[in-house]
Amino acid sequence: MGDKPIWEQIGSSFVQHYYQLFDADRTQLGAIYIDASCLTWEGQQFQGKAAIVEKLSSLPFQKIQHSITAQDHQPTPDSCILSMVVGQLKADDDQLLGFHQTFLLKHFQGAWVCTNEVFRLGLHNG
Repeated sequence: MGDKPIWEQIGSSFVQHYYQLFDADRTQLGAIYIDASCLTWEGQQFQGKAAIVEKLSSLPFQKIQHSITAQDHQPTPDSCILSMVVGQLKADDDQLLGFHQTFLLKHFQGAWVCTNEVFRLGLHNG
């Protein structure tokens, strides 16, 4: 991993951490957000750490498992990291579903946090 640019190392580490937390205990995700963070989940907008954690904690499934197919990371001109993830998820006993998720990471008070996040299932309904 040492031969990858630092933004790829940070982005990959964040993605791994995010999905480990999400799959194990979504209520613990609050540590990666700040009060100014924004989430768009399937077109619904949520702003602030509390609103985001409330949304993610209240999703209607008991267990979930994510499998990452691909991830891309880019540095931004203002020293942030843009990360895009493509993968599959399995919630409870439902079928596998594709998903796309994008994160904007910012170094804030000594840690990398997610300031912006967009999630969509890979459904094409017309």
